[in-house]
Amino acid sequence: MTVDLGTLLWTLVGVAVLVAIATTALLLARAPSPWAPALAVLRGTVQLAVLSVVLTGVIRDPVWIAVALVVMFGVATTTAARRLGSLRTRLLPVALSMAIGIGAALVVVFGTGAIAFSPRYVLAMGGIVIGNAMTIATLSGRRFVELVDDRWDDVEGWLALGATPRRATADLVRRAIHAAMVPSTDQTRTTGLVTLPGAFVGAVFGGVSPLEAGRFQVVVLAAIIAAGALVAVTLTHLLAPVRTRPVPAD
Repeated sequence: MTVDLGTLLWTLVGVAVLVAIATTALLLARAPSPWAPALAVLRGTVQLAVLSVVLTGVIRDPVWIAVALVVMFGVATTTAARRLGSLRTRLLPVALSMAIGIGAALVVVFGTGAIAFSPRYVLAMGGIVIGNAMTIATLSGRRFVELVDDRWDDVEGWLALGATPRRATADLVRRAIHAAMVPSTDQTRTTGLVTLPGAFVGAVFGGVSPLEAGRFQVVVLAAIIAAGALVAVTLTHLLAPVRTRPVPAD
């Protein structure tokens, strides 16, 4: 199916208006980096355009599917690590935690037969889970660093009493994990009432029966929750042994 020029033009107009609304609101509020969302939409548009062209030829090739997932994982881990501070010190824990979460979720999804193990489904599930794992890694890592910075006097008190660095931040780890999981949990429990997930809507519009689309979406949501929980727990566990006051990322 192709997109005619008229539809493409009105799509660009609609996106431009939405971006203008967001940017104007941020400028009026004098929020930091008011142009960041606009630049993000522009970058995302270009990347999706390139991806759409590329996937047209490789959607059934397992080798290129694997390459695409590796690239996605690399970009996701780098993005999340940069959000937590120094890329040199944060990349390894972020990559390890995301690999554990994403790997476990996908093994269960395809190992149980919940979703057929085929190139297109591997790409779809992999992309969705990687994207959400990146978000949860960013949320849990940033929240942990912010909590340690805010409660540094308490952490130092524990250390002065002889507690290990991990024990001194145990409560902050639990809070960071909870905060990171709230968006995914809320999205999951309000699905069908407040939100209509993109995978479900896209499948229905593509001609799949609502029941089959719903089944697929349930698997997606469960995979996101499982991967996210493992990412948040593993990453905060790796960051927990703090001996010096961390500097929150900008």
